[in-house]
Amino acid sequence: MLRNSLPATLLLTLSLLAGCSSRTGFEDLVPRPSNEVTSSISKPQAPVSEPQASPVAEVLTFEETVEPPVQTALLSAPIPSPALNAFKDKVVKPQRFRDAHPINFGPRTPRDHAVHGVDVSRWQGKIDWSTLRSQGANFVWIKATDGGDHLDPMFRTNWDEAAKAGVPRGAYHFFYWCRDAASQADWFIRNVPKVKGALPPVLDVEWNHLSACKKRPDRKTVVNKMRVFMERVEKHYGQRPVIYATPDFYKENLQGEFTDYPFWVRAVAEHPSKVYPQRNWVFWQYSGSGLSQGVNGRIDLNVFRGDEKQWREWLARNAG
Repeated sequence: MLRNSLPATLLLTLSLLAGCSSRTGFEDLVPRPSNEVTSSISKPQAPVSEPQASPVAEVLTFEETVEPPVQTALLSAPIPSPALNAFKDKVVKPQRFRDAHPINFGPRTPRDHAVHGVDVSRWQGKIDWSTLRSQGANFVWIKATDGGDHLDPMFRTNWDEAAKAGVPRGAYHFFYWCRDAASQADWFIRNVPKVKGALPPVLDVEWNHLSACKKRPDRKTVVNKMRVFMERVEKHYGQRPVIYATPDFYKENLQGEFTDYPFWVRAVAEHPSKVYPQRNWVFWQYSGSGLSQGVNGRIDLNVFRGDEKQWREWLARNAG
């Protein structure tokens, strides 16, 4: 009915645009609703991004597990004294998490890291944040937005309750490849409060086989879109965003890119030194099958790359 009411010249123009293979693409001119409700972070019944290793996997040699030193300025820049004082008393709780599918990561395991945390979305349902904090959740990233029109229905509850329980928290955005980057950044900014003490915002980039968007842009387009989003978000919050990436997406698009940004990497079958060689990561998501009191079902488990002192210093530099 709408089609019959449009002039023939306009219909022809739209048809040509729809078939256009330019960098902008028809979806950037006429944004489609993302209708995204899942991501690889804590989505139910979704396969992991890389093959699962056996719990009795061969132990890696020392040479294979040597990690490059962290060179990012986020771990080495001078810390303003007031900021350091504000975080020096932040208690780091020992982790008591379990894993439904434990993996042998070799000599360097998640338990060797002092600071553990989680990430959550609607799929964790109602969370007992005080209990989760006591189990070792020293930080959390909370699913906020997808694309340019979807808000996780549990975001505001999780955001407020995590703060009440004393868990340093930040928000993450799941990028939708069939929508322009600027409108996605604006949607994130519209829904995520700018508050003192919040962790930096996270841009989650990956290929999602459950997505309504089947487009996989070339590497140059991916990098350009990411840069538009992150620069817009950084300008608003005054914090450099963290990049979350899965192994396949990283290998295709991000090797050698964004060396001045902190990375949060997913490696649930092998140690990050094997999956992301030469990448100076700051956070490691090591399990999508974590178990903890305070949450019904499974939860993603993460570690910070550093000791307790470095964690407090990182918070002092990077929390809003």
